[in-house]
Amino acid sequence: MGIVAKPSQRRATFLNQPLVHMGRYRILIVEDDSAIRRGMADALKFAGHEVVEAANGPDGLNAAITGEYDLMLLDVVLPGMTGFEILATLQNERPGTPVIMLTAKGGENDRVQGLKLGADDYVVKPFSVKELLARIEAVLRRSPGRAIERRRIALPGGNADLDKRIIRFDDGEETPLTEREYELLRYLGTHPGRIISREEILQRVWKLDPRAVETRTIDMTIARLREKIRDHNCNTIQTIRGRGYQFAKT
Repeated sequence: MGIVAKPSQRRATFLNQPLVHMGRYRILIVEDDSAIRRGMADALKFAGHEVVEAANGPDGLNAAITGEYDLMLLDVVLPGMTGFEILATLQNERPGTPVIMLTAKGGENDRVQGLKLGADDYVVKPFSVKELLARIEAVLRRSPGRAIERRRIALPGGNADLDKRIIRFDDGEETPLTEREYELLRYLGTHPGRIISREEILQRVWKLDPRAVETRTIDMTIARLREKIRDHNCNTIQTIRGRGYQFAKT
């Protein structure tokens, strides 16, 4: 059953679909239909994600260019400006942000236009929660590090050179990173301000199925990283109790 139903049934229909659980992501929803928007938001939150909502084109564009998101769900027909206009602006202001277009139109021309403008996928209403979450997972799997592309990560008193995999401090000291330390610092540092769960780290950095693995390697690697970047008070790589880790925004 899809999400486009009678107005009074839309949200309940959406939430009754089976959910696919993924790692935590920050997702922006721009959709003017309140029932559909809230249905998607509730489903995504239930799956463990952080969600920001916008109900019209101008608010969606403002949220898209002023915030940091792992993915954007963007309706085509919106009050104020179209999803295509938002997408075109986003590609100039925030290139690389993964976008899935949402539309009630099934025309090939609309799909082609969205893809040409840089959309990663295109979902035609009605769609189920299971389909939407599967598409989100597929897009993010293809682009797990696209949120912010960096060659250097700023640190208190220095920076991490990702090309050379080394920490450089302003006092002249240099400290090399192991392969695992580099991969973990790069992943955390390219998603500043977002809480990243241990399960996501296992999946995205360790390339392991978090459901089948129990390991304290993450804690040990975090501890070594904090030592190397002089994060003795855990202000840069923050532990969020019960949720994971967060790299502080600079």
